[in-house]
Amino acid sequence: QVQLVESGGGLVQPGGSLRLSCAASATIFSMYAMGWYRQAPGKERELVAVLNGGASTNYADSVKGRFTISKDYAKNTVYLQMNSLKPEDTAVYYCNVKNLPGVVGYWGQGTQVTVSS
Repeated sequence: QVQLVESGGGLVQPGGSLRLSCAASATIFSMYAMGWYRQAPGKERELVAVLNGGASTNYADSVKGRFTISKDYAKNTVYLQMNSLKPEDTAVYYCNVKNLPGVVGYWGQGTQVTVSS
């Protein structure tokens, strides 16, 4: 069992930046995939960014060039740097890690990001 705790969300103006953190209770070194998802009110949860095996990355088209996913093995933490934020980025952001392909994996409790003037 892996516990994940997200932090770093908040209220930011359009064009601003936030960095989300996801601290894991166990090592993330051997995780198959580590990712960030988001869910806006009335919408389904969607993939934002994923690290595959700690090497390659994939991003949703809507965040390419603005968001960056990274990890720190020493801290067992996954980050999501979000720049040039837009109102449509407003959502609850969730961290997910998978130790094997095809599994649901572990989820954090989510952190609210609100982009508004």
